[in-house]
Amino acid sequence: MKSLTSYKMSFLSYDKIKGLVYTEKSNAQQANNKYFLSVDSSCSKSEIASLVKSAFGVTVKKVNIINTKSKIKRFKGVEGKTKAYKKAIVTLDDGQTINFA
Repeated sequence: MKSLTSYKMSFLSYDKIKGLVYTEKSNAQQANNKYFLSVDSSCSKSEIASLVKSAFGVTVKKVNIINTKSKIKRFKGVEGKTKAYKKAIVTLDDGQTINFA
């Protein structure tokens, strides 16, 4: 029987995948089995690979990481900043897809 802390840790680990990055470039790359995911800034490549494998049931071939910096934007003369985040490009084996529905 698993302890309560192991259930808590497994549940919290899925929170590290924040969502899908939805752009024209990311949609075009899905034909090449590449998926762009927004992940927690503390995740490593091996951790992302194991999370995607356990969450979606696919085999991961490669993981690339991009740390996007915040940018200064202006709207009607008021300055603000966009958020910095970590983006992971997950390449899957041939013939495998992730269904987000």
